[in-house]
Amino acid sequence: MSTRTNTGSDAGSGSGTNATRGARARAREEVTAAIKDEARKQLAADGAAKLSLRAVARELGMVSSALYRYFPSRDDLLTALIIDAYDAVGAAAEDAHAASAGQEPVRRWTKVCEAVRTWALEHPHEYALIYGSPVPGYSAPDSTVRAASRVGLVLIGIVRDAHQGRGVAYEPLPAGLRTEGERLAADIAPDLPPATITAMVAAWAQLFGLVGFEVFGQFNRIVEDRPAFFSHAVTQLAHGVGLLRQG
Repeated sequence: MSTRTNTGSDAGSGSGTNATRGARARAREEVTAAIKDEARKQLAADGAAKLSLRAVARELGMVSSALYRYFPSRDDLLTALIIDAYDAVGAAAEDAHAASAGQEPVRRWTKVCEAVRTWALEHPHEYALIYGSPVPGYSAPDSTVRAASRVGLVLIGIVRDAHQGRGVAYEPLPAGLRTEGERLAADIAPDLPPATITAMVAAWAQLFGLVGFEVFGQFNRIVEDRPAFFSHAVTQLAHGVGLLRQG
């Protein structure tokens, strides 16, 4: 009965295979990043509605069939860009939240909102992709929901911390809105009062309305000191959701 000896070449075959797989994965990541970068250039030049896989492939020197192995359709590429944009603005909000730890709730809220504004002004075409006009023929899949929720979850966290600490001040809901407020609270944050969550949803819409007006030029020849105007406006939103004023 013979015994097979595990030679050096045999032992190295597994690591060699892993290295090959790792190189392929890195190459795929690089090509995927290049495709998305070129697609973002198209967004800036022509808008999301005119995004074309063929045009992206042409600019990258790829045949269309090769690009389809990475993104089978325009909608798949759009979804990837949308998730990236939501994740980027969400990360900016989370970083601002972490950096303001220990500050009073209104200040933390304002810092997060200012981070959202800064990101949007630095990435106007990506902001337009996620908060601008809908892309004709495109419907965002459920896979975008987690990323899209990140900013809202940060703001809810600030309100939750305040509610568990100093508390929040809020006006009771009118009778006609009570059922909707209870539904919103059950879906979004059951541990917070329905009146607070109803105010939060309104503040969320107003935040992105303020940012959108600036990004899309609606404040031109109207608001001159936009940073100060924005900080004041989002501070008022903080009071509107019940965050107590300092002191």
